[in-house]
Amino acid sequence: VQLVESGGGLVQPGGSLRLSCVASGFTFSRYDMSWYCQAPGKERELVAAITSDGGSTNYADSVKGRFTISRDNAKKAVYLQLNSLKPEDTAVYYCNVRIGVRRYWGQGTQVTVSS
Repeated sequence: VQLVESGGGLVQPGGSLRLSCVASGFTFSRYDMSWYCQAPGKERELVAAITSDGGSTNYADSVKGRFTISRDNAKKAVYLQLNSLKPEDTAVYYCNVRIGVRRYWGQGTQVTVSS
């Protein structure tokens, strides 16, 4: 299983980014996918999740209305659109899949929101 994130960067408050995660090594279309973030000195926390068919999503309260998770099963990719970014969104963002009892993580992509 391999998850490769991209799309992070430095953005001003109020700006937008689109994160991508390309998956390989498993049957992507069969599994729910999620995005987590980890800020310095804090635990990793769930940001958003999407079901295997893309039909249902859920979000952390802190990002509802600002972030959107989506997926393209043909491309084996999951995306996170980040809008109206705030300094407190600064974190490393990780793509995640749970297969059986094991969770797999990408290497993460840094998002920094600062003026």
